[in-house]
Amino acid sequence: MTTPRVLVCGDVINDILVETAAPLVDGQDNPAAITVRPGGSAANQAAWMASLGLDVVFAGRAGAGDAAFHRQELARSGVHARLAADESVPTGSIVVLVGPDGERTMITDRGANLRLRPADASATLLDGAALLHLTGYSFFQPATREVALGLIAGARRRGVPFTIDPGSAAFLRQLAPGAFLTWTKGAAVCFPNLDEAAVLGGGADPASLAALLTRYYHAVVIKLGADGALVVAEGSQPARVAARPAVVRDTTGAGDAFCAGFLAAWLAGSDMAAAGRAGAEAAAVAVSGLGGRPS
Repeated sequence: MTTPRVLVCGDVINDILVETAAPLVDGQDNPAAITVRPGGSAANQAAWMASLGLDVVFAGRAGAGDAAFHRQELARSGVHARLAADESVPTGSIVVLVGPDGERTMITDRGANLRLRPADASATLLDGAALLHLTGYSFFQPATREVALGLIAGARRRGVPFTIDPGSAAFLRQLAPGAFLTWTKGAAVCFPNLDEAAVLGGGADPASLAALLTRYYHAVVIKLGADGALVVAEGSQPARVAARPAVVRDTTGAGDAFCAGFLAAWLAGSDMAAAGRAGAEAAAVAVSGLGGRPS
């Protein structure tokens, strides 16, 4: 049986993880453990997918100073990295403040990711692919949006389905209403968390939001954190997926691991509910460690 090949395109980041033992106190010294790890939502998802057995190609852009490091780190998970090296802008960086409960707050400088160009992610990478996967970060700036839309057009010409993780409620709010839905309409699966779904659809009830979003996507999986997930496909009833028990250290990358677990199971022939359970299992592994990548 041939292993499905997935093209993932998007951000690769230097994560600066700051673990605090107590809530931050403004204006004071706050003791913390600080660790630097490779990250980026799309790169994390690619790494998780490869670790779960998929054949993954990742296209992105990093600063020339550490592009080789990021290629090596992606290769450690089994990803074939097509990483352009930017000579003028460093790799993006995120300061991730991880609180005692594992929740995180992110301060983001996307760096070289914002200079991704069509030549960095040619549609020819889709030849022979079973899936194209994108994150919302590729749609938030005009230049990177051109790359994402070009890949979607290339996927449609080849009959390759695509999936989308919206990525950031904060950035979605900065777009014109309905724009993201228009750009990504027709995705096989959309993976918003509840905040992102609320921005896209309005309201707060997960079932109502999922029903609305299935007007645009063939299936919608709303990630609900400790409450698991809600899976809805066209013409079917919503299915609740319970979160798996886990000792939570850091929730960075939990949603990325969920997407990867879901897609690995789905591409292997599992139905949506079973794929959701596989996603929950991957997320439970992710939150027990530090950072957004598989150990």
